[in-house]
Amino acid sequence: MMIRNVVIVGGGTAGWMTATYLKTAFQDRISVTLVESAAVGTIGVGEATFSTIRHFFDYLGLDERDWMPQCSGSYKLAIKYDNWRGDGSHFFHPFERLRTSDGFTAAEWNLALGDPTESFDRGSFITPYLCEAERSPRMLDGTLFTASLDGELGRSTLDEQRAQFPYAYHFDAALMARYLTKLGVAQGVRHVVDDVVGVGQDERGWITHVSTRNQGDVTGDLFIDCTGFRGLLINQTLKEKFVSFTDVLPNNRAVALRVPRDMAEHGIAPYTKATAQDAGWIWTIPLYGRIGTGYVYSDEFCEPEEAERTLREFAAPGQDELEANHIRMRIGRNERSWVNNCVAVGLSSGFVEPLESTGIFFIQHAIEQLVKHFPDNTWDETLMRGYNDKVARVIDGVKEFLVLHYVASPRQDTDYWRETKVRAIPDGLAERLETAAVRLLDESTIYPYYHGFEVYSWITICLGMGLAPKSPRPALAHIDPVRASAELAAIRADAERLVKTLPSAYEYLSTIQPAAEG
Repeated sequence: MMIRNVVIVGGGTAGWMTATYLKTAFQDRISVTLVESAAVGTIGVGEATFSTIRHFFDYLGLDERDWMPQCSGSYKLAIKYDNWRGDGSHFFHPFERLRTSDGFTAAEWNLALGDPTESFDRGSFITPYLCEAERSPRMLDGTLFTASLDGELGRSTLDEQRAQFPYAYHFDAALMARYLTKLGVAQGVRHVVDDVVGVGQDERGWITHVSTRNQGDVTGDLFIDCTGFRGLLINQTLKEKFVSFTDVLPNNRAVALRVPRDMAEHGIAPYTKATAQDAGWIWTIPLYGRIGTGYVYSDEFCEPEEAERTLREFAAPGQDELEANHIRMRIGRNERSWVNNCVAVGLSSGFVEPLESTGIFFIQHAIEQLVKHFPDNTWDETLMRGYNDKVARVIDGVKEFLVLHYVASPRQDTDYWRETKVRAIPDGLAERLETAAVRLLDESTIYPYYHGFEVYSWITICLGMGLAPKSPRPALAHIDPVRASAELAAIRADAERLVKTLPSAYEYLSTIQPAAEG
């Protein structure tokens, strides 16, 4: 017998991404009810994404020219890491795979042939040039600067990502939830706006219904917990164990501001910025019409009042009227994200911290895996176990990748940064760090399971933070460098050509804004 009745508890980005994706995948073969409270706000600060979010939008048949203007959308080509070495320098982590020559990557050849006075990212990628010049990835006619990578993906998933798409998005999470709400209701999602006051269970402990304050019981076969850090179903009701990551990732709080900005005057930077601070780091996310910014920190080293003061001085001096949003983050994951007939998606499943914009990626991955592992009424244990393994490995891999940022950074100028050098690190990472100090990492030496980050990302963070081999691979000395030199020169030439021909990010995005008036 098929599972026909799905109940999602909680709205926001997680709830509505789940509802619309399931309706797109299974259409009228399942009914979807989403219950959310008008009184419970969403975190709503996760405004940056992975380039793979494109698979989600294409699966739903959504065109960026339609949804971006309604969600204050902008482009994200990279993350700019500012002052993570403590010397005022910066580097970009782009959505761009490394080119190769004679079997070795541009990063390898740049170590051997590049200008030692230039940051490695400018010698190995074109994206840093586009970011510095605030270029749009699309021409004014809408064509992508790497046209061969463009085109519809259809109903494809993260598993089918073959080429690296050159950009992701920034958007207002609250506006995105509202946009997806309209879509979901049009698809036939039953939308119940009410407070959940109880959760019913049968004699086995499986969930039978949620009780709402005004509209009674909502029954279902499969329940999806999108209640955020509260974990109303998965943790409070089913008592699933939560595994904390704060032993290796101590940042547990954030304070956020929404800062109005005249983009016509200032332009739009097509990247997220992560600026290191005394007890954490500050994100800067340029949307169309405002800046989203926040200080992510550890309350072991910084009080909330101090964090807010630091953020205001950094991002909005003289704008004391702006309301600050203080957030307690639950860092870690459930031991299992699927328990009985309940699946946790989003913050109720797990969260690391916002450093590499993985929150919405986790949601997308979980939804895709739920479709792939969708049960019938036999509740096959192998499906549930397969789902839990996939979700756990993704979150654990991202945890390890994020710890790398802090351990590889040479900063030791505050108690917070000194602590990063003596804190415990995840199993496996110590060996990777030893390798990275001798030679660049490769497919066999990074975290071995799918977690959204490829080899080039690991290399970029290591080199950007200053964790670099003392010398190039010996093999390069035996290879004629002519082709490699030409490839490195081509990177710079391509970058300079694109900077001259592409419009600014603001210029292009302003051309699609009238779509919001329709």
